[in-house]
Amino acid sequence: MAVPDSLDFEGLRRGYRESRFTPLEVVEEVARRIEKRGGDSVWIALVPPEELARHAGQIETWKKEGRPLPLYGQPFAIKDNIDLAGCLTTAACPAFAYAPKTSATAVQRLIDAGAIPVGKTNLDQFATGLNGTRSPYGAPRCVFNESYISGGSSSGSAVAVAAGLVSFSLGTDTAGSGRVPAAFNNLVGLKPTKGRVSIRGVVPACKSLDCVSVFAHSAANAREILQVMEGPDPADPWTRAIPRPPPSFPEEFRFGVPFESQLEFFGDAAAAGLYTAALARLEKMGGIRVSFDFVPFLETARLLYHGPWVAERMAAVRTFYPKHANEMDPTVRKIISGADSFSAVDAFEGLYRLQELRQQAAQAWQHIDLLALPTTGTIYTVEQMQAEPVVLNTNLGYYTNFMNLLDLAGLALPAGFRANGLPFGITLAAPAFTDLALAELGEKWQEGA
Repeated sequence: MAVPDSLDFEGLRRGYRESRFTPLEVVEEVARRIEKRGGDSVWIALVPPEELARHAGQIETWKKEGRPLPLYGQPFAIKDNIDLAGCLTTAACPAFAYAPKTSATAVQRLIDAGAIPVGKTNLDQFATGLNGTRSPYGAPRCVFNESYISGGSSSGSAVAVAAGLVSFSLGTDTAGSGRVPAAFNNLVGLKPTKGRVSIRGVVPACKSLDCVSVFAHSAANAREILQVMEGPDPADPWTRAIPRPPPSFPEEFRFGVPFESQLEFFGDAAAAGLYTAALARLEKMGGIRVSFDFVPFLETARLLYHGPWVAERMAAVRTFYPKHANEMDPTVRKIISGADSFSAVDAFEGLYRLQELRQQAAQAWQHIDLLALPTTGTIYTVEQMQAEPVVLNTNLGYYTNFMNLLDLAGLALPAGFRANGLPFGITLAAPAFTDLALAELGEKWQEGA
């Protein structure tokens, strides 16, 4: 039997059980597929063949020793702002590159569970953007139409999964970077609760908001990956204890939908129709639709790029920026340089405003269990995005930018295709540590697809 086209978990596991191929044969096939696709701008660096063979041999040894390997032989990709020992970390900025001596905590836990790292993927530089065009390594394209953006900032990670080059991948998500590329490439994108997964070994965008995210073919697979990575890390002060038992949703769950006047599809009537269909599908699953006021969420979203959290992006590169600003992507540089317009007083006032908005947004949770939103209101071509890089990127964050500021978990799900063949997605979101409950709901969603 040939290695499955999609490299999905179930297909690989079945093949391994039936001895139809080995982990080494799988990663050799992965290398062939990557070479065949050629210059697709997905990869910044690939793990050398001899190192892939070493990883494959190591997990075979562990298997013989009886070691638990829940991700045995699953090839995965790593966004290149996350450390993998032996590979440069660039954050899509060659002048920034460094050689980490150890892998990020999340990466190491995946390797210890039997997964095989294939390489480092392209991204919007310093994880600043939701579109996938802000990189000197090129712009990965939507797998369904190369004229369209792949979404960012975790662009290469999403395309690597959607193109059948790996079985799953890691992204990061500060403003929507683990969800937007999922929607544009018909994938599941899991954005965990802040602190559920260690961010040690991750180049920060906004350290107080950053999350390591997952791209996978199914919510069930994304849940498995999360459960391998999660848990406290003594080396990371941002990790949090996971409550036990975890929160769950009632069988007749209440899902929140913004008032009609607050929905925005930026002229994309096909996306609006698919969203309507998705809401009807949730109702068939036992959900009860409840309208809520989206304004506090939108106001919170504005703080991320129009408030003092821009200064946190400068904090991430403060020693690099003074000497290397001219070596950065112009749009990224312009965004980060906005930090100069904020003071320490502004930072505190921003925190005060965020606390007010959190209290206002909390009123919605008295009537709903989760939000059901479009992941994005529309999708753009690469040409459109390059012509209006800031305005259109802001549009892409309409339903995503507030989430980490309000301490929510999120799960992006495929939700059909437009007549032109481009995918649409929805995102389910709920308060912190509802990750597993969202994944369970996502599994039911996909079972009924």
